[in-house]
Amino acid sequence: MPMNRVQFQAGLSMPEFLERYGTEDKCRAALQAARWPKGFVCPACGGAARTRFERGGLRYWQCGGCQRQTSLISGTIFEASKLPLSRWFLAMQLLTQSKNNVSALELKRQLGVSYRSAWLMKHKILEAMRVAEGDRKLDGRIEVDDAYFGGEFCGGKTGRGTDNKVPFVAAVQTSPEGHPLYACLSAQPPTSEAMRAFAARHIAPSATVVSDGLWCFRAATRVGAQHERIVTGGGKASMKLPQFKAVNTLLGNLKTAITGTYHAFDFPKYAHRYLAEFQFRFNRRFDMKTILPRLLQSLLAAPPSPEHWLRTAEVAR
Repeated sequence: MPMNRVQFQAGLSMPEFLERYGTEDKCRAALQAARWPKGFVCPACGGAARTRFERGGLRYWQCGGCQRQTSLISGTIFEASKLPLSRWFLAMQLLTQSKNNVSALELKRQLGVSYRSAWLMKHKILEAMRVAEGDRKLDGRIEVDDAYFGGEFCGGKTGRGTDNKVPFVAAVQTSPEGHPLYACLSAQPPTSEAMRAFAARHIAPSATVVSDGLWCFRAATRVGAQHERIVTGGGKASMKLPQFKAVNTLLGNLKTAITGTYHAFDFPKYAHRYLAEFQFRFNRRFDMKTILPRLLQSLLAAPPSPEHWLRTAEVAR
């Protein structure tokens, strides 16, 4: 069997990480270069800096136009954080270079912070991943299927009508050879209305969607895409069909990453964020050396996320 070059790529090793981001000064320099590659730009008026100073251990710039004072982390996902940037960068390294997920409890141990701080860091990073992947559009041949987070209550219903499960949809764009390229994961019920919204946001009109017999997937035709419906009959045999190899492999890897990492989490509240974490890494897996700086750009592009907002259920927003 030939070597999987994506799986066996070098990635960003820990010695390389420490060389680039091993001190607080290096992390500040990397953050500043990523946020203002051509020099300070006022987030309020777009003006240039008049003065620069430090206060409370933070570096500030004062705009020469509107006189607004801006710190390196203000207006970003790092805003109001009391932790040094070096801890944030180490968390980013751990969350991007591992094939499986990294729990908040493991982050607590690796970073030497409280569990609450580790949980907050993780979910802020996951929220930035969700925002970065929010407008992902798939094209070409796309395999799509529905799946579930959670388990069954003892004696409860099974299958699509089961209790205690959060439904989600997985779509995988494949190459002409059938290899998976990019994916979209969305926590939503397998209904025609939800699939219409999913298709409008994530499926290009020129795509061909391959699905099982669930009729809601024909909603892809509403955006102009072609729909190839294959009635599988369910069961384990249907999971071996070559037409669904890419999406079934993705779902298997996703469930391994979840069940092998977390003891438990609140599926209804946080499923959208854990799906985004897997999707973000999957769609950037071809170049593991650059995934951390790309995540840094996503963190800077995402709005500040206070703790009370992060702990609010997605369905309540």
